[in-house]
Amino acid sequence: MREAPGPEESEPGCEAPCAGPCHAQRVLQTLNAFRRSGTLTDVVLRAGGRDFPCHRAALSAGSAYFRSLFAAGRPECVPAVVPVVPDGPGGAAAALAVVLDYVYGAGVRLRARTRRRPCWRWRSGWAWRACARAAARAANSLALRRVAAAFSLAPLAERCRGSCARPSPRWRATPTSWSVAPDEVAARWLADPALGVAREEAVFEAAMRWVRHDAPHVRLPLLAPAYFLEKVEADELLQACGECRPLLLEARACFILGREAGALHWAYPYARFMDLAEVIVVIGGCDRKGLLKLPFADAYHPESQRWTPLPSLPGYTRSEFAACALRNDVYVSGGHINSHDVWMFSSHLHTWIKVASLHKGRWRHKMAVVQGQLFTVGGFDGLRRLHSVERYDPFSNTWAAAAPLLEAVSSAAVASCAGQLFVIGGAGQDGVNTDKVQCFDPKEDQWSLRSPAPFSQRCLEAVSLDDTIYVLGGLMSKIFTYDPGTDVWGEAAVLPSPVESCGVTVCDGKVHILGGRDDRGESTDKVFTFDPSSGQVEAQPSLQRCTSSHGCVTIVQNLGR
Repeated sequence: MREAPGPEESEPGCEAPCAGPCHAQRVLQTLNAFRRSGTLTDVVLRAGGRDFPCHRAALSAGSAYFRSLFAAGRPECVPAVVPVVPDGPGGAAAALAVVLDYVYGAGVRLRARTRRRPCWRWRSGWAWRACARAAARAANSLALRRVAAAFSLAPLAERCRGSCARPSPRWRATPTSWSVAPDEVAARWLADPALGVAREEAVFEAAMRWVRHDAPHVRLPLLAPAYFLEKVEADELLQACGECRPLLLEARACFILGREAGALHWAYPYARFMDLAEVIVVIGGCDRKGLLKLPFADAYHPESQRWTPLPSLPGYTRSEFAACALRNDVYVSGGHINSHDVWMFSSHLHTWIKVASLHKGRWRHKMAVVQGQLFTVGGFDGLRRLHSVERYDPFSNTWAAAAPLLEAVSSAAVASCAGQLFVIGGAGQDGVNTDKVQCFDPKEDQWSLRSPAPFSQRCLEAVSLDDTIYVLGGLMSKIFTYDPGTDVWGEAAVLPSPVESCGVTVCDGKVHILGGRDDRGESTDKVFTFDPSSGQVEAQPSLQRCTSSHGCVTIVQNLGR
């Protein structure tokens, strides 16, 4: 069924001679009839082995490309035959036929089986919109986009680009699409950030079908790990390609290290076109007065400001536990005196799983991920602060002792940065707050001291972003920065109000500060974001409830499930 005429349009066929639209319509009809019969044509367009006799004046009126071409010099200087680079059998020829119908006002049939007469009038943008909609549904939008771009029909080319980017089984199955040049497919399609696919595996398969050309445009870290091992790493062409090997190693590092791997900085922005998005997971915590332990676990999507309930953490009667994300799963440990329990929330299975227990029961401790391994640091066992550090290997599901802290601390800020682990401040063995910064090198299994912090506090939180550690909490009114590369401290911003035992995580390139206790000892539902690029702290929509001493991490979640 073709597009219905616009409100001011009527069917052609006025009986009386008239000026304006009717006259222009008849001129276009006549020109198009001349084109089809080859009457008075003065130039030939050639595409895909097919010739299209045309009129220079009509082409110039409908296309800036031809207007500039034919106006560049004397008519005899312009070749009688203007070739269009072929896309392969039928590709460019079919697309050019659509463009010429548009230029000559012949109308665009939206479906081949339509029997109704197409629109003959090109005015008020109607025919253009019909052409664009037809292009959006065309099986060979890649070829049509190329022709539209060549003839300076920018809106049509952009509409075709959007059609190619939208998820559809057609772009995987259309034979004429495979005939488009591999370099053009790689540069203008596979590498397009707006390419919408349900599974990145489909992009890999498409790339390999184009003579296996330029697979680097596939976001390898977004492939399923099993698919990567079975289909990608095992592919003989990729194994033999020296340029592909660093990309395979980079993708493997992503599967092992998770969000630590630098490749994810470019992989995750594309995830939004796969129904994936970074979400903040908030787990448990204490209520406003700090008396009740909250059983809730929720995921928050900052862009849509939507909360999604998650399964509750088993044995939720805990507080001041440690939480962190490892390879897109959430780990929680401790939470009360002498607690050895460790739970993992599998983002894939959408459930909590109990993993190997800690060797030492602890709470008021922290966890962080370095080099693909999970470290549990310090804490309190009900009698004393702890020096001990444990290292978790997710592949063997085992805990092993690591080098102990130089100074036992609890409620310290812990963050990994530049391949090392940093423990900042906290309460020391004698209960007095410390300003020490303890640095752990996992390769050497050794601790060292860095420049002391410009504060001595406990109940701190820390995150790292772009090789900088951000520290806040401890009822401090400022966000402090620490640069591990230069061992220098600084101040980043002032908070609207002091807070401690809050949730802090990095999401979408910003530091998110959720809940915590205020200077009256009550939990709050306030949320703020700090943008390092602008240095601004901005208030955000409140939490669902007042919460403190809760788990707060960022993972990637499928919003469509």
